[in-house]
Amino acid sequence: MTHEETTVFLGIPVPSTDPIFLAIVGVHVALGLAAVITGALAMLSRKGRGRHSGFGRAYFWLLSGVFVTMSLLSAMRWREDRHLFLLGAFAFLGACLGRIAAGRYQSRWLRLHVASMGASYILMLTAFYVDNGKNLPLWRDLPRATYWLLPAAVGLPLICRTLLRHPLILAPPRSRS
Repeated sequence: MTHEETTVFLGIPVPSTDPIFLAIVGVHVALGLAAVITGALAMLSRKGRGRHSGFGRAYFWLLSGVFVTMSLLSAMRWREDRHLFLLGAFAFLGACLGRIAAGRYQSRWLRLHVASMGASYILMLTAFYVDNGKNLPLWRDLPRATYWLLPAAVGLPLICRTLLRHPLILAPPRSRS
């Protein structure tokens, strides 16, 4: 953080007093929280059309909003936040690839969908912890490297397990009639 003025919100310092910056942060936080919730609901829902695809669509559009607001915030503080921009850009790219692969019921497309959406979620959480971990209870006592590594340490084994065991991925290819 630079030596500029800060605003403290819910115990978390926000490195600005600029009302425009703070308004964008407010929208960004709301979108991010909604994306975390809908992403988790998509992952935990029965796969296929219905809840899974509905929550997945919501996650994609909420993450799109997070990407836009994050881009604006990063542009306003590029020197301090360029690493967050890169994490957010890769999270959004993963969600885009996952969305392209969604609905294609061939094993390779399902694998791409699972891996891309899972990576997107991991990268979104990584950006959150890298930016805010130092201010969060419990997290503030952990080494800084934990903010970068823990989301992947938890998420990657779950993605691998899904890729190796999920019945939709293991099912024989559908014939085209």
